[in-house]
Amino acid sequence: MNDNVEGAQRVITALKRRGETLAACESLTAGLYMASLGDVPGASAVLTGGFVTYATSLKHDLAGVDQSILDEFGPVSSECAVAMAQGARIRCGASWGVSLTGVAGPDQQAGHPVGEVWIGIASPAGQANAYRAGDLSDLGAKDGLLVSTRPHIRSAAVRCAHELMMRLLTV
Repeated sequence: MNDNVEGAQRVITALKRRGETLAACESLTAGLYMASLGDVPGASAVLTGGFVTYATSLKHDLAGVDQSILDEFGPVSSECAVAMAQGARIRCGASWGVSLTGVAGPDQQAGHPVGEVWIGIASPAGQANAYRAGDLSDLGAKDGLLVSTRPHIRSAAVRCAHELMMRLLTV
């Protein structure tokens, strides 16, 4: 079993134990996060759904990210990650919302370097925060960035999201 499936298993088990659900809004991971959860038998008990909002306009149209956030901060930002997580939680009727947005490479995007990844988490209490994946991981991280190839950055982002959820679920 790979690290992402093991992480997903832990998240699913913890959410089941708590009687809570999860939804996600993904950009750079393009569905990898939800797919890793869906690989776990019994995921349907906690995974309500989500969005792949690769195009910036879909962050607004599907996840409800306020256009002013996109205009002022852009899609690769802590502010956008928070709004994406809140949108997933609210629009999918879940206890928790998780978002992933960033730059997987090989080129920078609008001045943001390859490996800049933001993970947003919206809690059942309605509080939401964003975390820079490179600050959470030892998976080739340097100066807050995930440093590697495109596939590795995307996979590491998913792993970071699972690890972050477990930190929050076990508090």
